[in-house]
This record gives sequence, C-alpha cells and structure tokens, in this order.
Amino acid sequence: MHTKYRNVARILALVLGFQLAVLTSTSPAAGLKLADICRLKGQETNTLHGWGLVVGLRGTGDSDAPTVARALAQSMQRLGAPMITNGAGALNLDDITETKNVAAVMVTCTVPATGSQPGDKLDVMVNAISAKSLEGGTLMLTSLVGPRPGNTRVYAQAQGRLTVSLDGPATSGTVHGGAKMEASVEASYHENGILTLVLEKDFASFDTAQRVEDEINNLSTQAFGSAIGSSASRAHAQAIDQVHIEVQIPQLYHANPIKFISFLLNIPVRLSNRSMRVVINEKEGVVVIGKDVEVAPVLITHRNLRIEAGGNSGFVTLANEDDEPSNAKLKSLADALNALDVPTEDLIAIIKTLKRKGDLFGEVVFQ
Repeated sequence: MHTKYRNVARILALVLGFQLAVLTSTSPAAGLKLADICRLKGQETNTLHGWGLVVGLRGTGDSDAPTVARALAQSMQRLGAPMITNGAGALNLDDITETKNVAAVMVTCTVPATGSQPGDKLDVMVNAISAKSLEGGTLMLTSLVGPRPGNTRVYAQAQGRLTVSLDGPATSGTVHGGAKMEASVEASYHENGILTLVLEKDFASFDTAQRVEDEINNLSTQAFGSAIGSSASRAHAQAIDQVHIEVQIPQLYHANPIKFISFLLNIPVRLSNRSMRVVINEKEGVVVIGKDVEVAPVLITHRNLRIEAGGNSGFVTLANEDDEPSNAKLKSLADALNALDVPTEDLIAIIKTLKRKGDLFGEVVFQ
C-alpha cells in the first residue's frame, strides 16, 4: 500500500473524534428572509433580439451571401448612398455580393428584472451566423424587438464597436452599453391586488411553500404595525403548488403596494433542516456536504485506497448514545480522505458510485 495510506486508521480516528464534537448541533436553517428564497412574479429578466450587420471585419465575414448583400444594400440606400437599380427597380447587388468584411449577426440584449426606461444603456451580445470572426467589427444600427414571436414593436436600438473576449469564441462579441432603450419595459408586480411569490429552484418544495404561507398568515404586529389586527391590514397567503404562493395585498396598502412588498420580503422564514444534501460543482472542484448525509455499511476501494464504512468493526464507524453502531457520516469520510490528500475528483467519483448503488442516504445535487 502507498505510504500515505499507512496510517489511515489513526487519521480516521482523529478526524472522526473531531467530527463527533462539532456535529452535535441540529438547528434548522435560520436567518433567512423571504427575499432570500423567492422573487415576485414579474420580477424577471426579458430578452430583446434583432438581426443585424457587422462591418469593418478583416476578410472574415460572410462571403457570397445574397441575404447579407441585400441587407447591406438596403442599409446603404437608407443612409443615402447612391445604389444602382435594375430595370424592375430592384437593387443591383453585383457590386457587393462578394464583400467579405460584412457579417450577418444575431443581436440580443437582456433587460434586468427591475425593468428599463427610455434612454437606459444596456450591453448587447452579438453572435455571428456564418462569419469566421467578428474581431475588429462594428455593429450597424439594429432594431431590437420584444421576446414574443410576432411582436414587431421596437424597444431598443443597438450599435457600436464589438469587443471579442480573449478566452471566448471569435464569433461572439459584446457591445458594452450598445443598446439604447426607446420604450419602457415595466416590471408588473401585482394583478388585481394579488402578488405571486415564486420560490427559487433550490428552495422549491411543498414543505417550503406551506411554511411561507403560514409565516405570512401569522404576521405579527412588529411586521406591519399596530393596525395588523384589523382585516383591512391583514395579509392572506395561499400556496398554489411547490413553487408559487399567492398573497392578497391588504386593503390598507392598496394605494401603496410597494410599502407592503418591502415589509413582506423582509419576513423571517425558518426552513426545514436541509442537512441531508450534497452539492457538487465538478467544474470548480467544490463539494458541499450536509452534516446528516450518511453512508450505508460498505467497503470502498479506489486506486490504492481501501476503507470499510459503517458496520460493527468498520474503519468509519459512529456510535449513538446507546453505543450501538450507526451509519457513517459522509462528511466524516470526506474529511478523512482530505487528510490523506485524496483529490477532490476521487471524492466525487466515490460519491457518485455510492449514490448509484443506493448506499448514500441524502440528496445529491450537481451544479
């Protein structure tokens, strides 16, 4: 066996002794406000999009593309450039059909969840359709319409010099502050006196939705002032499913719903214990393990490592108050492996195998 695994039993015993001392707390998640776990329906981003042209490329644009040539000719004509027409009055494209410094692009712009007003400047993403590179190009004036198909209303105009990321594809670029809003995009927070709370995906569950309903319906005087006892000032909530909770705005706040929303989103919420979860980010090499995730009695062999978890005489054995054997804690096993300098990717591989085999008791979430 490799030298760094010779003292496995001794190191595991030390680590487990430490874990037994620190894992005695069973308090559920606390300190969260309603705003930390949900958003208001209507408080969401919107995407504007359009079709445009990028000019000024270094021979890396679209070649022999009639659609690009036609769009370029029309743009030049609108700008007052003298364009030749044929006998039928159509633009003559012979002079620009092989222009290689122009590219057709898709242009998108994300409107923040708070909405946007005329005159606001937003960043623009530009992606080539068939050009080899957009480096050094400039986006011509492009109209951006709403996200719904068939909606031809122009919300913004975009143009400007492209910046191509050094570590990204040369066929994508950004025009910082390149979109100027021409119309308002409002964030509508309520309809007919009713707000809808949308739980974030990491918190969405029937249990959480019911807890939020109960917290709102049991609002205290401290949350809404001395008038909370009257029906005119009492909030009423109802969980619709594991994601949505509808909240009726009290009559007292009909003229000032923003004040009610401010109070509402600051309500403290206590969630059920979420310590039975493992979150893995393979790209960043991060593993977050809840303290109550357990491993069934198994024998784990990985590379030069051999560990028995759980059971009456296993390496990783935890005892309860009656000194009866119990399942090993995954967190204890992970700390022991870390003490032995076992790479994170090996730990992730072990967790994946345990979960597939059904020997890991807890939820595994991959990000």
